[in-house]
Order: sequence, then structure tokens, then C-alpha cells
Amino acid sequence: MTDPLLAYGWSDRWVALLASVDRPDVTPGRVVRHDGVAVQVAGRDGVRPLPVMATVDPVPIVGDWVVTNDEAVVDVLPRASLLRRQDPDGGEQPLVANVDAVLVVCGLDRPVKAGRIQRVIVLAWDAGATPIVVLTKADVTKDVDAAIADVDVTNLGVEVIAVSATSGFGIDVVRERCAGRTIAMIGESGAGKSTLTNALLGEDVASTGDVRASDSKGRHTTTSRQIHLLPGGGVLVDTPGIRGVGLWVDDESVTAMFGDVELLAEECHFTDCGHTNEPGCAVHLAVESGELPAERLEAWRMVRREAQSMERRSDPRARHAYDRQFGRVAKEAQKRKRPG
Repeated sequence: MTDPLLAYGWSDRWVALLASVDRPDVTPGRVVRHDGVAVQVAGRDGVRPLPVMATVDPVPIVGDWVVTNDEAVVDVLPRASLLRRQDPDGGEQPLVANVDAVLVVCGLDRPVKAGRIQRVIVLAWDAGATPIVVLTKADVTKDVDAAIADVDVTNLGVEVIAVSATSGFGIDVVRERCAGRTIAMIGESGAGKSTLTNALLGEDVASTGDVRASDSKGRHTTTSRQIHLLPGGGVLVDTPGIRGVGLWVDDESVTAMFGDVELLAEECHFTDCGHTNEPGCAVHLAVESGELPAERLEAWRMVRREAQSMERRSDPRARHAYDRQFGRVAKEAQKRKRPG
């Protein structure tokens, strides 16, 4: 008999990790939804709600593989990856565990926000997941190729797919990318995530809402993160629309997204080049020659600034080093202002 957990991504990795758990009479399961004090866990006997023991650390989230007994979740298996962002209070907010790819969903019925796309892509790289940009509502734009090209120019190496849930255009391509993987779907309210979810599943499992014509804003029709099994194999996690995409990443994640810019920066004449007006700046020379799009350089600056700011807030040592450097710069500026 086929193991029901295989449909949720159960593999030899999780078998080995479960074998290392020193607890009698336990079984594995995957968290498919979080309901406050309890979680919905998919096990070999179906999906059931279970409370989480207070001693469990980390607190399980959607996508986690957990260890359960007859009464509760008693442990969380070590995560293979974690999609996370910075919450409005400046702390870390886990979103989805054990994710393989992230669909960055944007609606073409509104201006496509380049900064939002770049932030979610960096979050995906930080999680060790593959980002894929999905431009929904392709039927409302006159030039789909131009819309794809606009996203391509600042996100080299990231696949961009245009889809229309109404006509079915592009849906099979997205479904193929999802097969056999755990996919998280991220996007703002009204971007078409629920409609895309229904199209990928071939049935209406996610409620959809109207979008205001005045500003293309939608209601939060998805209220919690939830796992859906795809007909052709794979796990899809629909998430509520998010307004802000705060970065909770380090420089390595920025390098993963902007490797071309980072390589150019290594060729600059000065090791501390700020890539503004310094002589011998390889980055600016690449922009002037057309090798590097100016939009991509600006995107790199924006994401790098935000990642460094996050690091200063979360790491006292980084904050102290920044304050000392800022103090030296301020003193030098004051000296230059003094007469004579």
C-alpha cells in the first residue's frame, strides 16, 4: 500500500530524522494549517487537529514535519528550509517551513512593484528556495512580452511566467514547475493568488474576492496559510496577502540574487568603493557601457541597504560597528567645515 504521506513530500530524509527521535509510540505528520493553539496535521490516518506541547521548540508552522502521539504534537523534525520575513515590530516572522520554491505573484491589472518582487526573491534565496515570478491576469494587458521583459531586467536568472486563470494561459507551465515540490505562494491582496490556486488544483478550494476598480486593491480572501495537494503531485501553500515585505536576510542572500553586480564590485579600483562617483568603479563603467542595466544597479543598492539595516537592528555588534563608523565620518565632516 502506498504511504499517504508521500503526497505531502515524505522522503528518505524525513525517515532518517524520525528514526533519530528518542520517543516511543510516535508517528510523523505534516502541518497543513495553523489554528491558533492547535495545528491541523496530515498523518497516515488523515488530517486531524492536534494541540502543541508547550515544550516543543521551535513552534511548528505550516510545512513543518512533526512528531505526534495520540494526543499532541511532541516534536518538530529539523527543517530543510524556512521562508521568513521581518514582522512589523522588527522581529523574525516564520512563514512556511521546508519550502522548495516560491511563486512571487503579481497582478498585471495594477502597476508591478519592482521593489516588492525583489524583496520576495531575496527571501526565497535566503530560504534556499527557487523563486519564480508569476504575472497573473495576463488577459488584461496588451503586451505580455513587455511585462515579462520589465521584470526580467532587474531579476536576472529568475524565471518569469505570465498566466491567465480565465483562459488557462500559462497554467500548465506553473503546474509543471510545482510538480513534486513544496511551493509557497506570496503576493499582495487582490493579486490573484486564490484564483491561481483554484486553477492549479482544478477545483474551487480557495475563496476569491472582488478587486476595487479604483486602485486594484483586493480583500484578504485567504486568512491563513494552508497546504493543498496538487493533482499532478506537489504541495501548494497559499498565504494571506501581505502589504509589507520586510527583509530578514544576510549579505549572502543578496549576493545570491545579485551575483553579477557583486562580481563587478570586486573589480573596482578601491576596495571600499561606494559605487557612486569613485574613479575606477567597475560597476559604473558596466552601466555606462550597457553591460549592467541601471535599474538592476539601483535594485541592488536598495536591497543591500535594507539587508544591512536589518543586520544592524538584529546584531548588536554590527550596530556598534556602524555607529563607530558613522561617528568617524561625522567628525571628519565637522573638521572640514571649520574655518582655517
